[in-house]
Amino acid sequence: LKTQQRKAQPIWKQNLEKAKRNGVLHTIYDVNGDWYSGEWADDKKHGKGTQFWKLTGATYSGDWKNGKRHGHGKFGVPNPSGSGLNEQYVGDWAHDKREGHGIQLYENGERYDGEWQRGRRHGWGRMLYFDASVYEGEWEDDARSGLGLLRFANGNRHEGCWRDDKRNGSGIYFFMDTAQVMQGMWVDDIFRCGTIKDVAREKAPKPTALPIPEVALTNPDDVLHNARIAALSNNSEIKRR
Repeated sequence: LKTQQRKAQPIWKQNLEKAKRNGVLHTIYDVNGDWYSGEWADDKKHGKGTQFWKLTGATYSGDWKNGKRHGHGKFGVPNPSGSGLNEQYVGDWAHDKREGHGIQLYENGERYDGEWQRGRRHGWGRMLYFDASVYEGEWEDDARSGLGLLRFANGNRHEGCWRDDKRNGSGIYFFMDTAQVMQGMWVDDIFRCGTIKDVAREKAPKPTALPIPEVALTNPDDVLHNARIAALSNNSEIKRR
């Protein structure tokens, strides 16, 4: 009997275990105005649920694990004017950060669709910028790094190596309006050395061959005879002088 009494938990610990939130509960409000509605496990957000943050007005709806956003979910921050969202992310999460594949809509209208790691763009992704240019390629620590293609709004494009969000290394720049290609080495977005050539010159039509008329003497013997007579008469005049 004494052994069983020593192993038994104190009453306050038993009551604490009973008070833990588990399963699907109604909305739970915090003193700062935040609220959560969804599933719980061992007094932590776990499963499906929606969290609202009063200070920023942000909302997350999706999967939770041990009190953190983990799985698939949607996060949005509203515009202060109340019209639409400033930012919105839909995709994968891990340990409360963007992780895996997801789509991010930015406040200025830009859009990223690709891979994430620890809350930053990392891996392969496509970025649509506000000036209508598009980058498709590799990312590292939220910057364009690796191999990538940048298409400009005017149709020109650059294919090659990137580092620290700039063109660094070998690359090819296509001028679509002039049909020229610039190929060589780039350093921090500046073309350092290489070649520029017209890619359409070989395909250009050849110039039209205009007919050149043939020039010939009708009576070469008479021309030669007259030339000899003229030469003899000139010599006679010179002697008389």
